[in-house]
Amino acid sequence: MRPHRAFVPEIRPQMELGGREAHHLLEVLRARVGDSLTVFDGRGQEGRATVVQTAKGWVRLHLEESWPARKETPQPITLYVALLKGDHLSEVVRAATELGASRVVPLLTQHCVVRELSENKLLRLRRIALEAAKQCERSLIPEVAPVLPLKDIPAVEQGFVAHPRVSQRVRDAYDPEKPTALLTGPEGGLSESEIGLLEQRGFTPVTLGPRILRAETAPLALLSLVTAAEGL
Repeated sequence: MRPHRAFVPEIRPQMELGGREAHHLLEVLRARVGDSLTVFDGRGQEGRATVVQTAKGWVRLHLEESWPARKETPQPITLYVALLKGDHLSEVVRAATELGASRVVPLLTQHCVVRELSENKLLRLRRIALEAAKQCERSLIPEVAPVLPLKDIPAVEQGFVAHPRVSQRVRDAYDPEKPTALLTGPEGGLSESEIGLLEQRGFTPVTLGPRILRAETAPLALLSLVTAAEGL
């Protein structure tokens, strides 16, 4: 049976947890004094800790050992994904965390049906990333950034944008030694002017295969192509 896993702001000899983490340990996982668990700080450090004291809504941990985690991609991967209808963005954030994205940036593009992301929804996406990171035993919690208009996207060293009318494949252009940016559009797709802008910013249009993918499937397919190329 796998040990419980908890997020801590900082790995130290003595750690105290409250709020959601303490509630989850005490009320959901039924952790008790003497139990061993894995802790991680969301920045690449992990450790093994023991529960030494509990109270209502509060847990104290003693660190037994710590180590740098080795489950992350060699270079960071940023996933730019257009705002999507319904709860699809939540599904993308959860799966992107499992697949190894370092950062998820919601994008506002020309054909987005949804035009904004409330503060509450942004906080929910960040909680989803945290819970997904715990579940899949990642050591880093992907950052979920506020909405960025596509016109403000920065230049990238290596980027790929999904495009249904090109033949260029990710595996023929991808360099695992460089940080990578990936981008997919909304339900209505990206305009030709947006593709042109992205090319100017360092993105290469690439195919995701002969079939047209849904807007919530495309970012995960593109991310999978990159992590598969790394042998992860």
